[in-house]
Amino acid sequence: MTSITRGDARHLETPSASADSVLLFGPLYPLVDTADRLQALREAGRVLKHHKGVLFAAAISRFASLMAGLSFGTFQDPDFRRIVAADLASGQHRNPTNQPSYFTTAYFHRPEELAAEVRAAGFDDAHILSLEGPAWSAAEFRKSWDDPVQRHGLMEFLSLIEREPSIQGARAHLLAVAHRSN
Repeated sequence: MTSITRGDARHLETPSASADSVLLFGPLYPLVDTADRLQALREAGRVLKHHKGVLFAAAISRFASLMAGLSFGTFQDPDFRRIVAADLASGQHRNPTNQPSYFTTAYFHRPEELAAEVRAAGFDDAHILSLEGPAWSAAEFRKSWDDPVQRHGLMEFLSLIEREPSIQGARAHLLAVAHRSN
């Protein structure tokens, strides 16, 4: 039986060791405090089947605001630049403006930080993958993506570098994939 339940990732109403996989696609970034993120990850581990369950946890890259601001023109605004400066310094994204395009309160991870949090929550072999690849913010991305031949070539090259640690942070979103340790 497959089901989807809406709730608080820190307090799941799911029996222990009952899930084959847990998808945390969104719960981590609104949790700006490390303790809350670790609690959500521990809850995911609690509901996973022992040694078989797989965690998929998405996070926003620490550098997403800078890249998006440069791509979409919001970097020209001094208020947005202050938001980006805080993002880069602490990972805590705060939007004190009334600009909805400047996003909401969130936590932005560095790749190695996401891996460390996943391990600290009791998971083994945490692999960090980049979701969009470094091309997502390129000026000619849409043109390449819309052409099936170019898209195929782009995907081939992006698959070659998806685990490259030196450029993982240069993506908007990260994905941790891990198994429970016990």
